[in-house]
Amino acid sequence: MSPMGTADQEREWLAAARSAMEAEAEAIGTAAGRLNGSLPRAVRIILAQRGKIVVTGIGKSGHVARKVAATLCSTGTPSVFLHPAEAVHGDLGVYSPGDPTVIISKSGATDELLRLVPTLREFRSPIIGILGNPASPLAALVDVVLDASVRREVDPNNLAPTSSAIVALSLGDALAVALIHARSLSVEDFGRYHPGGRLGNALRLKVSDAMHVGEDVAWVGPDEPLKEVVVAMTLRPLGAACVVDAEGAFLGLITDGDLRRALRANDDIRPLRARDVMTANPVSISQDARLVDALERMENRPSQISVLPVVDPAAGRCLGLVRLHDLYRADTG
Repeated sequence: MSPMGTADQEREWLAAARSAMEAEAEAIGTAAGRLNGSLPRAVRIILAQRGKIVVTGIGKSGHVARKVAATLCSTGTPSVFLHPAEAVHGDLGVYSPGDPTVIISKSGATDELLRLVPTLREFRSPIIGILGNPASPLAALVDVVLDASVRREVDPNNLAPTSSAIVALSLGDALAVALIHARSLSVEDFGRYHPGGRLGNALRLKVSDAMHVGEDVAWVGPDEPLKEVVVAMTLRPLGAACVVDAEGAFLGLITDGDLRRALRANDDIRPLRARDVMTANPVSISQDARLVDALERMENRPSQISVLPVVDPAAGRCLGLVRLHDLYRADTG
């Protein structure tokens, strides 16, 4: 059969993919509706211990466990992944007495995990199970069960761990978020756990650390001919020009998109002035805001914007521009 597929086949594939995502979303919703006092008990177990959380699982559940451990670490709960088969060959050294364990298992009957439980009890480890079968052997051995059962997997043969994996992952995220609330983790706290890369910079740095100012910016008056605006923006290619009056008050912004729209709408641009094509009262941000706030303001909208004027609201003056491109640079600052 041709690997390309007919139009009818492609529609069938698309329908199957959409149905899979909808079924997984429904499975997560069902699991959310089942949440009960077990989740607060799991949170209290973790808060009661001063050490780390050990997260374990095998197979696809092991991959989920690795991600849950990473999420817990990044949100203020020290956590490590433990492979259950390696645990009895020296990796149990990761434990300190009392460290809680999160066991993730679809069946709740995996031999490697069942054999691990008695040893964990020797370490006085309270055990939280994210289990796909709340009536399983593991469910009878752990201290708290978070029910990760699903009606069926989304693959046609009901075999591949799809819905079950995503529900287990969602419960791990739910536990992490509950712990964030319990610990009142702030944005600044989160930033300390992510000091590098774009996210770290966006949380740690302010707009003033990345903005363009002075001669780097195209500044134009409201009566500037559009031709001169184009020249100014070409010489200072930041994607926008700031329109200010003689006293420096901020009047509006002209973006590359505004220029293109003006050219499409007018056969003769010679009569046009900056005030004719600018956006008055555009979305803006202060220089003291965090880069993450600028990023959200540019992206979290029906149509994304790529440049943002930096405005002093008290003085009504534009101080410069910050671009989406600058926020995406990992080495900003």
